[in-house]
Amino acid sequence: MKLVVVTAGLTQPSSTRLLADRLAEATRRRLAGEAEVRVVELRDLAVDIANNLVTGFPGARLREVIEAVTEADGLIAVTPTFSGSYSGLFKSFFDVIDNTALTGTPVLVAATGGTPRHSLVLEHALRPLFAYLRAIVVPTAVYAASEDWGGGGDAFTDGLGERIDRAAGELAGLLAGRAPRKSSDDGEVVPFAEQLAALRPLR
Repeated sequence: MKLVVVTAGLTQPSSTRLLADRLAEATRRRLAGEAEVRVVELRDLAVDIANNLVTGFPGARLREVIEAVTEADGLIAVTPTFSGSYSGLFKSFFDVIDNTALTGTPVLVAATGGTPRHSLVLEHALRPLFAYLRAIVVPTAVYAASEDWGGGGDAFTDGLGERIDRAAGELAGLLAGRAPRKSSDDGEVVPFAEQLAALRPLR
């Protein structure tokens, strides 16, 4: 089982990377360790992505990352919030991926920001983006504001840890009911109808 984590954090250390790592570990734990996790730091690919947008062709390093993402059994995508939406680097990366390459791929979306007021970025930006890419987005999206780190929830919301566990459980459930994707060498993927049939018992 291949799980790829795409994180668009710009600083080091990065709260975006920290959230990505916690989501990946929680998902891997739910899968009883039966997952190979790869983390992609888009910060390291910024120049490659810009060159691809200008020339229309990915360099060798970016091409390898795109193949890893599109051949993954599941995806965790985490972005910092800028001006109420995903970062330009995050969007640019998914712009250079073919819009059918993630069809049927289970995706957990998450974002970080300085204030809880930007949490709707998950619903008005991230979820529509992956719906357009025909991925299967898990019901629980995770937003982490600065005040969420190390804090619990309140009477109306779960704490960050609870949200991470719930989202990871949903992604693990989709992955457990989904046959591993074939490699690009044979050009086959699991049919979308079969994926949906596998998901029905999980509802």
